[in-house]
Amino acid sequence: MKRAVVTGGAGFIGSHLVDALVQRGSEVLVIDNLHGGRRENLTSAMARGEGRVSLLELDIRDSNVKDEIVRFQPENVFHLGAQINVRVSVKEPTFDAMTNVVGTVNVLEAVVESKAKSFVFASTGGAIYGEQEHYPADEDHLVRPECPYGVSKRASELYIEYFSRVAGFSGTALRFANVYGPRQNPKGEAGVVAIFAERILAGKELVVNGSGEQTRDFVYVKDVVKAILRAEQHNTGGFSCFNVGTAKETSLLTLIDEMRGAWSRIKRPADPEFSVVRHGPALPGEQLRSVIAADRIRNAFGWQPEVSLSQGIEETILSFRTDGA
Repeated sequence: MKRAVVTGGAGFIGSHLVDALVQRGSEVLVIDNLHGGRRENLTSAMARGEGRVSLLELDIRDSNVKDEIVRFQPENVFHLGAQINVRVSVKEPTFDAMTNVVGTVNVLEAVVESKAKSFVFASTGGAIYGEQEHYPADEDHLVRPECPYGVSKRASELYIEYFSRVAGFSGTALRFANVYGPRQNPKGEAGVVAIFAERILAGKELVVNGSGEQTRDFVYVKDVVKAILRAEQHNTGGFSCFNVGTAKETSLLTLIDEMRGAWSRIKRPADPEFSVVRHGPALPGEQLRSVIAADRIRNAFGWQPEVSLSQGIEETILSFRTDGA
């Protein structure tokens, strides 16, 4: 039975990863301060795991994290715990760096001491490249973050490269595109699919910041989890970096059309009509276009996204209905 640590494992992507690890028979230690994660996200994994899933309510910056990981003796560590709000990083860059950089180093020290075989890191494919010079951006694209969040993720990648080279474990950074799906938090600065899904179910209007022509690369969470598990098996030693996206640009207005179509297919008689779209002011510093190439990960692992945007949106809206939205 493999042992795995998942930081941020009660969160959106992390809890889906825990589900997959339990399904394959792993014993999982989840480390999460529950600031953004929820215990409820682990309910199914804990029930199915029959004692193989434990939750440690700790911040990744806490010195006890290292002791607990070393005591657990994992083979693999998946590091998804982070400060993920771009605007918070702009307002509080010190807090962002302490969480994302110092927290990552804290976990890396535990990886070295516990002699774990692999370390998989959730990086960012949008914020790390900044305004792109070509589309889609591959892993060799100029790294030019335009927010402290992107800087902290890049700094963490450099620490992973150092520790993996010196200590000999396999360190992999996965630069995620815009991940969406069930369990994504629609509050605060979150994924636009989750925000819109909640508002659709509540019969509220959708608010588009700016023209709506800004584009993103939307990748479904279950496809992302498959990429994470492929990366775990990439035990070649040293550091590797891979984009995880669809290489398809989708504008915000096109996304809304897809959501309107999904709603028409699953809407019940008592459900509200699709809400009116209203345009608000553009957000300061928001990237106009963002889309990443996925050739490297396809060639290395045979991974490619399988869930279409329309299917993923439909499943996401249905999950919000189930969650009582």
